[in-house]
Amino acid sequence: MKAAVIGATGYTGVELVKIILKHEYLELSAITSESYAGKKFSEIYPAMYGMCDMVLAENNIETISQKADVFFLCLPHKAAMETASILYKKGKIVIDLSADFRIKDKSLYEATYNTKHTESDLLEKAVYGQAEIFTEQIKKTSLIAGAGCYPTSIITPLYPLLENNIIDDNQFIIADSKSGVSGAGRKPTLTNIFCEANEDLKPYGIFSHRHNAEIDHILSQAKNNTHVIFTPHLLPVNRGILSTIYIKTNKDKKAIENAIKSKYRGRFFVRVREDIPAIRYVAHTNFIDIAVFKKDDTAIIVTAIDNLLKGASAQAVQCYNIMQNIDEKTGLI
Repeated sequence: MKAAVIGATGYTGVELVKIILKHEYLELSAITSESYAGKKFSEIYPAMYGMCDMVLAENNIETISQKADVFFLCLPHKAAMETASILYKKGKIVIDLSADFRIKDKSLYEATYNTKHTESDLLEKAVYGQAEIFTEQIKKTSLIAGAGCYPTSIITPLYPLLENNIIDDNQFIIADSKSGVSGAGRKPTLTNIFCEANEDLKPYGIFSHRHNAEIDHILSQAKNNTHVIFTPHLLPVNRGILSTIYIKTNKDKKAIENAIKSKYRGRFFVRVREDIPAIRYVAHTNFIDIAVFKKDDTAIIVTAIDNLLKGASAQAVQCYNIMQNIDEKTGLI
């Protein structure tokens, strides 16, 4: 099947290009960029010389729509929704890595992102792209709303615990999360340039990060009115997310682990470990590592993912594999 990457020169875009090039059922047929149209991909990423020398096209969706069957959208929120709608209505498979279709509540999306949702008719058709949780729904759709990176690290362990009433107070769940600088994207800003981010660690978006709405929205499907106290931090590494999650429960460590293992039994990319997860163990992979620790009535759950892969591009391809009923590991190991 022919595949296009819209917005191919950002960090998630280049990861998708790499994955598609080694995917036995996908052929990279088009790549686009607003900033670098007319240049070869290998000019922007010299490491790809000889592997992808394809010329980047402009984001002319009417033209590009004729060149592929499946479209991976690596566009900012607001910019993605119209593109996704045009392609979806042309009968294309659309896997959107932006936030535009993750939150089905139109008013919540608009309040969170401070913009009008112009394609709200598609919200109910989109399936949230957390591959291990919404597998059956993913099989039946052609519009995927790729799960956010922080949300993937938090929702994955908590969803089965909420489903099984393991958590005693679903209004007091704390997620302390740390992300590598690539999570801010490729465009430089004062906060992510080297001298500002290096040798430092700081929180941001306290009580205001947009992913909090997404986390609560999805987890409330497991148990009504769930709220997570979520604080992200900027970690001075290139890639990866480490989340430390605190819950109250009267269940023991084994019961917590068993709920997670049962939910994800047979799912290759979810690993429940005894040792403490670390970014270095999951970097450049599609794995999520999870570990559970328990003392008295408090459980601490630690997760690690690669924010660009399990948190974005690789999970997007994993969703494609599920949609096509092929081995979900295809192109990802």
